[in-house]
Amino acid sequence: QVQVVESGGGLVQAGGSLRLSCSASGTVYSIDAMNWYRQAPGKQRELVAGIASNGLTNYAGSMKGRFTISRANAKNTVYLQMDNLRPEDTAVYYCRGYLRGMDYWGKGTLVTVSS
Repeated sequence: QVQVVESGGGLVQAGGSLRLSCSASGTVYSIDAMNWYRQAPGKQRELVAGIASNGLTNYAGSMKGRFTISRANAKNTVYLQMDNLRPEDTAVYYCRGYLRGMDYWGKGTLVTVSS
């Protein structure tokens, strides 16, 4: 059973940085694409950034230039470096991994940005 677990969330002041991690376990295969999503209170879940197995990345418009996604393939781990955080970045951040036609969600990690 594949499990996806996020970590690294917390409380940070506006302008600060956080690095989130997401690890997939329970498989001998390398995860294909891995995406980060977030859901703020009262809002729909939205895509933050994604990275393919070949390293190609994509970002939502408001995150470009502030967030950086990367991965360590050997560890089935993806990272989200978040810089210059804003109060509106406050949300639960979720990781979604794709493997052999299936997708797997983590339970999320809370990021709170204070003004």
